[in-house]
Amino acid sequence: MDSNLSKIKPKLRTQGNVTGNFGRPKVKAANNSAIGLTSTEHIHIVTQDDYLNRMYDAMNLTDDENLKAFCYQQIKDILVQRGLW
Repeated sequence: MDSNLSKIKPKLRTQGNVTGNFGRPKVKAANNSAIGLTSTEHIHIVTQDDYLNRMYDAMNLTDDENLKAFCYQQIKDILVQRGLW
């Protein structure tokens, strides 16, 4: 009882559509720039000095130990980066 199943060579996928959406051809998603506020008027980048001051303020005002540890780590990282630690 020899089976012929092992003799069937699989065909390489070099033809046809690139599928992935449940058998349908792949389509590119819609442009998501309309979602949220993505225009340049709404983007505000905080400087590192402002961020450092915010971390100092948050560390002094909070009683949460996890937040204090986070602020301490952020302050340390910035000061190490500047060569002041």
